[in-house]
Amino acid sequence: MKVEFYRHNINKSDIQRVKDVLNSIFLTTGDVVQSFEDKLAMYLGSKSVIGVTSCTAALHLCLLAWEIGKGDEVITTPMSFCATSNSILHAGATPVFVDVEAETGNINSELIEDAITERTKAIIPVHLYGQLCDMRRIHEIAKKHKLVVIEDAAHTIEAERDGVTPGSLSECVCFSFYATKNITSGEGGAIATNDTEKADLLRMLRLHGIDKSAIDRYSKRYQHWDMSVLGWKYNMDNIQASLLVGQMERIDTYWERRNYIWSLYEQKLRDIKGVEILKTVADSKHARHLFTIQVTDKKRDSVLIAVQGKGVGVAVNYRPIHLLQYYRDRYGFKEEDFPVAEKIGARTISLPLYPGLKDTEVDYIVTSLQDILKS
Repeated sequence: MKVEFYRHNINKSDIQRVKDVLNSIFLTTGDVVQSFEDKLAMYLGSKSVIGVTSCTAALHLCLLAWEIGKGDEVITTPMSFCATSNSILHAGATPVFVDVEAETGNINSELIEDAITERTKAIIPVHLYGQLCDMRRIHEIAKKHKLVVIEDAAHTIEAERDGVTPGSLSECVCFSFYATKNITSGEGGAIATNDTEKADLLRMLRLHGIDKSAIDRYSKRYQHWDMSVLGWKYNMDNIQASLLVGQMERIDTYWERRNYIWSLYEQKLRDIKGVEILKTVADSKHARHLFTIQVTDKKRDSVLIAVQGKGVGVAVNYRPIHLLQYYRDRYGFKEEDFPVAEKIGARTISLPLYPGLKDTEVDYIVTSLQDILKS
């Protein structure tokens, strides 16, 4: 049996929407992008959503919009994709890592205050694998020290914890619609914020800093545009948005199926020696983006390769950012700097998790893993 690591959920109606856009006059940022932004804003309960080209772009623009740059420090986690900290570098600021919780892999909020200096301007928590960080505690810290909170929610739209949803306690929250995400346009991202002035600024920053989009200029009587700030070319287009509009309508159905598959994994892996599963915080809703296991009794890479040999797609999410060569060379990071993140990074394997995954495929994955760990 061959089980892909991920299969997208794009259906015939999504493809038809793309065809409709391709057969229309307007391919770039237009009414379809607006429709998607409205749907996501309604789902989140947010005042404004701004569609962009990636979560990396979203994080970068938020840092610029809140005037965080050269000489500033931003606290974040080493247990994430490198895009999180790279966006801080793109803005000209310096990432400051804080170790993570052993049970969840999320940033350890109790360690944040020790990392704050007079140069600290923001915190970027990452909701790892789809589980919200302790946003109430992070909000308290940020308020006390007058820091901006920019959430990296590349792994979650659907989560909730302590009555908190993505973006409800922060200045802004950033999403990804990369090929393997819970809803996808291949590439793509978005920012949600309740700050209407910053939302207007972010719309300019995503398009070179000009004050009128193409649809503003060409869908009615021509209007001259001006450029008041230096922006970037990060605007989502109608083609990307046409793939996302329909998926927003099915997002909860997708989550229910992933949640069921997650429960199957937990049930079947519970008694397998040499495997641990990270904790889901009690009374919370986990977005169920990535199902990861911790291999405890054998070398992770040997298990990883053996599982691949059984025809099962797997991934590593993640090797800690501070141990990547660029960060070692630039900042002098070394092993044992963030031991909890390093322990997770050395043991983690992500197994297939998506709505189209069959129960029989889950059985095959678990049986294959069990056979490998026994051998």
